Amino acid sequence: MQPIDPVGPAILSKVIKPARYTGYEWNSVSKDPKADLVSFVLAMPDVYEVGMSNLGLKILYQILNNRQDTFAERVYAPWVDMEAEMRAANIKLYTLETKRPVAECDIIGFTLQYELSYSNVLTMLDLAGIPVEAAKRDENQPLVVCGGPCAFNAEPMADFVDFFILGEGEEAIGEVAAAIAAWKQAGKPGGKNGLLQQLAVLDGIYVPSFYDAEYNAAGQVSALRPLVPAAKPVIVKRLVKDLDQVTFATKPIVPFIEIVHDRIMLELFRGCTRGCRFCQAGLLYRPVRERKMETLINHVQELVENTGYNEVSLVSLSSADYSCLSPLITELITCFKQQGVSVSLPSLRVDSFSIDLAKQVQQVRKSGLTFAPEAGTQRLRDVINKGVTEENLTEAVSAAFSAGWSTIKLYFMIGLPTETDEDIAGIARLAQRVADLYKQIKGRRGARVTVSVSSFVPKPHTAFQWFGQNSVAEIERKQKLLRSLIKDRSISLSWHDARTSYLEGVFARGDRRLGKVLLQAWQQGAKFDGWSEHFKYTIWMEAFAAVGIDPDFYARRDREIGEFLPWEHLSSGVDKSFLAKEWLAAQQESLTADCRHKHCGACGVCQALDANVVDWGQEE
Repeated sequence: MQPIDPVGPAILSKVIKPARYTGYEWNSVSKDPKADLVSFVLAMPDVYEVGMSNLGLKILYQILNNRQDTFAERVYAPWVDMEAEMRAANIKLYTLETKRPVAECDIIGFTLQYELSYSNVLTMLDLAGIPVEAAKRDENQPLVVCGGPCAFNAEPMADFVDFFILGEGEEAIGEVAAAIAAWKQAGKPGGKNGLLQQLAVLDGIYVPSFYDAEYNAAGQVSALRPLVPAAKPVIVKRLVKDLDQVTFATKPIVPFIEIVHDRIMLELFRGCTRGCRFCQAGLLYRPVRERKMETLINHVQELVENTGYNEVSLVSLSSADYSCLSPLITELITCFKQQGVSVSLPSLRVDSFSIDLAKQVQQVRKSGLTFAPEAGTQRLRDVINKGVTEENLTEAVSAAFSAGWSTIKLYFMIGLPTETDEDIAGIARLAQRVADLYKQIKGRRGARVTVSVSSFVPKPHTAFQWFGQNSVAEIERKQKLLRSLIKDRSISLSWHDARTSYLEGVFARGDRRLGKVLLQAWQQGAKFDGWSEHFKYTIWMEAFAAVGIDPDFYARRDREIGEFLPWEHLSSGVDKSFLAKEWLAAQQESLTADCRHKHCGACGVCQALDANVVDWGQEE
């Protein structure tokens, strides 16, 4: 039976991009929503174009819909125009597949990729007619689960979420679906609490209501006490040991409108051993696990056939580190060039850049090159353990200019630990050096150099988790200084809003008391905080004041190594002692070698997760 659309032309004609809300896309799955099926809604608290680009949700959608006992549908955050129309017409948030209210489903799962998406989670729950606070939801309302990198500090969202899945979800999501199916079939024994008790026993599952936070006289979290026997003192992340044995998104939904990543996304491997001290993903997804080249070629064949896309983007934390990259690209181009299918690498490390590789990937379609030096001086690159030099960048850029490229994008951060104005000046100097290289090589001006500067945010589970973030005023001063130092018209500069980075830092290192701030700010209109045109800094500062919380306590305060951290009970598998050692090494400007090529760095993840799954043939 054809589902009845809750919104018709009268409403869709009033909003931009109505295709965000219509569904019926190629490869979308629609099942008969029978009562015995586990009805799962996969949600991204951002607009359709962002949500449809998320590879994790694509994978989970295919895994869940492959199950006979489960039906997975999708929902994304309506843009502000559509939200206004839905509220005016009293239309509840609905799924794109069957157009039924989200509130009628068993479970809604949000992926939390970014702290500034939290307010949209509340907006979506409210639009669905579901109480935003978990304690106020009754037995007939859906469970709310969250995953993604932000789940590794789940505490700021603890008031709103029934449970979290920590780590990789391919295997965990099936176990959750099976547990819900069995619980429903048995007549829902114990109600929601009974189900949560069963789920809490599973590896990687965190139920925040089963824990009580304790605070010391200084206002710091001092402990998180389990309240029920099923609650584990430490929840360790889920890890897929063999990526060749789990389902990949080989039949993703093809949208009617352009999305952020409107191409095939081919994940080569997970994890990274480079050890950049600012990088949370490099630690959360350890250890490195590669897919076999044969598996990847088969995935691309299926994806091209199932989608019609003509670009394959090789996505991993550092794609150039894939051990079979050159033969893989050669094989991909040989197999698919005649079909007009190109291969792209999102960004390249300057110390592993190969002009031959760059030429290979741009045989079909040529674009600019992107490099990420991250810091403007060698001293600061050593602090963050970036492991690249100005000579590496000079060699890579020179080779690119000589081979015909003229457009280069450079990524940097400001606000890093131990940073001085000399490090800021180094960014301008390095950008000028790149622009000058073009004239030296080509004999004329003509390079286009884009410098993109983000504000550093210290993240949990990294060596910099103890670092007090720069103030908004200090970041803005550094931005102004950098602007004053870039005078060449061939160099363009972009930067992030210091205020959004500050709020991100508050929630990144926050505890569950921030739930009250989030609720207050959302009630006053906070939404789409990651979008500059909708971010309302004043609302957030007023919310902190109303609740009586100083945001500097979370963002700007240096923390002692021995302090109990709000995310201490949520384990990435990496030892806290290793991170402390890296924090000390950063202050000493000391480098730590890549364990993929040198000796083991003793981060602890392989031992903690019984995951020493790859023999890299380590060199002494």
